[in-house]
Amino acid sequence: MSAIDDLFARLKNENRKALMPFITAGDPNIEATATILEGVAAAGADLCEVGIPYSDPVADGPVIQASYQRALDHGFKLEDAFRLGREKAAGLAMPLVTMVSYAIIFRVGLQQFVDRAKAAGYAGAIVPDLLVEEADELSAICRAADFSLIQLVTPTTPRERQVRIANSSSGFLYYVSVTGITGERNELPPDLMESVSWLRKQTELPICIGFGISGPETAAKLAPVADGLIVGSAIVRRIAQNSDAGDAREAVAEFVAELRNAIDSISPAAT
Repeated sequence: MSAIDDLFARLKNENRKALMPFITAGDPNIEATATILEGVAAAGADLCEVGIPYSDPVADGPVIQASYQRALDHGFKLEDAFRLGREKAAGLAMPLVTMVSYAIIFRVGLQQFVDRAKAAGYAGAIVPDLLVEEADELSAICRAADFSLIQLVTPTTPRERQVRIANSSSGFLYYVSVTGITGERNELPPDLMESVSWLRKQTELPICIGFGISGPETAAKLAPVADGLIVGSAIVRRIAQNSDAGDAREAVAEFVAELRNAIDSISPAAT
């Protein structure tokens, strides 16, 4: 079992939902990322996604695109993310996963990327642009290494294809709440709950919802149907608004604590 499997088994026993912040590696620099990771863990996050900056991001809205560009402008390299993991992962009370383009994995080499990421302390990878038709090789490598391969299901994904994606994934499924790009939203699709409920009957994997979660109120609405909630743009925006690493850590940690309280306020018995 991977560290992510262990996490969700523990959360299930505790009747708790996972909170997963997203931060961009190297925004504004890798030292700031390390500091913010510590704050996120202390504020109650269960797992953190570390975005690997890419010049041609997939499905990312303007806030995250801008963070990728800032990191690249400051000289970010993939090795920086691996170094971050080696230096921080073991000391954090939460697993880390990478959010990484398949183009990067392919360029490095599938086996080599998984080996390097796992050696650096990462528990898995979210690969938003991996087609399920091309996922078998990477899926097999990840399963052999107990390294989770997390794939995305969208509102427009045909149901037969959703099941196929679930079967080639491990760790958890990333359910995209809205069609389009990442970003904060005040309203979510009315059929979201039904769609996630249907998918839950097709797979034993935990289902975590991302895209569009703007704050505690949205998180509380989604907590009953999800096994976990992923929050990206709202966190990255707070980092962008605070050029000092200490200030960014404080702003993000405060927001994560608010999300944690909102999620925990929803009693599983009442859902």
